Amino acid sequence: MNNNKHDFAYQLVYRYLLRLINELQSGPAVRLPSLRLLARRLRVSISTVQAAYSLLEKEGRICSVPKSGYYALPSPCHDIPCEGNDLLGRYQASARRPDMFVFGADEPTLLQSLDGPLLNLERELMRQYPCQPDPRFQPFGDIELRSALAARYTSSTEHCWHPDNVFVGPDKTGMLKTVLEALQLAGGTVLVESPCGWSILRTLQAFNIRVVECVVNADGQLDLDQLEAVLQQQNIKLAIFASHLDPVRGQVQAADQRQALADVLNRQGLWVLENDSHSELGFEPASGRLRDLIDPQRLLIIGTFDRLIGLEAPFGYLLSRHSRDLWHQQFLLRSFRLPLIRQKAIARLCSSGQFDSHLQLLRGALRSRLATLGTMVEHFLGDDVRFDAPQGGATLWLESVHRVDMARVFERLLEQRIVVAPGELFSVRGLHQQRLRISGTADWSQDIESVLVIIRNALVRERLP
Repeated sequence: MNNNKHDFAYQLVYRYLLRLINELQSGPAVRLPSLRLLARRLRVSISTVQAAYSLLEKEGRICSVPKSGYYALPSPCHDIPCEGNDLLGRYQASARRPDMFVFGADEPTLLQSLDGPLLNLERELMRQYPCQPDPRFQPFGDIELRSALAARYTSSTEHCWHPDNVFVGPDKTGMLKTVLEALQLAGGTVLVESPCGWSILRTLQAFNIRVVECVVNADGQLDLDQLEAVLQQQNIKLAIFASHLDPVRGQVQAADQRQALADVLNRQGLWVLENDSHSELGFEPASGRLRDLIDPQRLLIIGTFDRLIGLEAPFGYLLSRHSRDLWHQQFLLRSFRLPLIRQKAIARLCSSGQFDSHLQLLRGALRSRLATLGTMVEHFLGDDVRFDAPQGGATLWLESVHRVDMARVFERLLEQRIVVAPGELFSVRGLHQQRLRISGTADWSQDIESVLVIIRNALVRERLP
């Protein structure tokens, strides 16, 4: 459960009822406690319970029967089929089911989000900015948000950004698609570090792009000689690397290796796309970012707000100092129409210092939660998995000690209503098959120890000879 102290009482009742409904078996509608009984049980007013019931009824999770009460309805049909051989499709379909315990998602702000303050600030701004009949819009993003981002990314006179270098879009995937089209990479070849987030991999595949994976070894190091050989032998136009914190492994790249990597990339003169979605989630201050070492004329930076603020801030953004006319043309063609007030609200959060205070608390909460989860994994899975203590992020990247059929482990856990993220999701070549990712921000009101025991049993039963 999200234990945000700012929650209203009806939201707590809503989550209590949601868990109760999810525990009910699918089938005929099951009667729920009466308003009066639930009010006494939870020590809240009847009107508070009524508000929670009304919200669930609007969502189609329950129905009211006159003179009888409220009834839980079977889980609705899902628009993504669970059948088929597409592992990512099965993962996403299972994660959408309300009766599943999602233990593989990467959602840092489930521990602490800025959604509430963001929406409160948005309401204040709506009073200051009355609706205008003027149909003009800002295709590159609101100037206030672009200015805030430029200021945030400026670290010195040498590494300086301006609002004209910043572009805002609907989400990170939309920004990546814009980059691929602007650089005319469809049908070409792109290099990524592996493991790599599946949203990036699937987007590249949608453009018929050949993906070359640069694999991080067991020690967390890249073979830079092999990387340079690959870059010399193949016609690679773009390389995608994290800023300094690997978003999948949760590990920080050593400063000397980051410098050596930048030297290799600069010598080849290719485009470098820095994935900056997780760099603010490192537990220790960063000793430098990849972007500070790359030729600024070949550098692109993509980031997103939802991993740092919450789901109410889905916008992605792009920073580039190269060919402003090229990016202006691309964004004019797309005509992104983004909510003006929400962009301004995000900008105010950044400029007021509230965002930085939130990040400090979020990093502390994530560090504490992952330490606790790591201790539990060592206790219950210590003979079956190994992992490096994360240096940031919200997940643990586990490796099976024994050879196992991880696809069967995944399926066996689905039968127990547990959704983990198999390592194969983070590769286009089927790499990382002895890995799985679990989340430190899963619903902590669940019996995590029992979940880990179930995972251990699945790993034991699916060992390969």
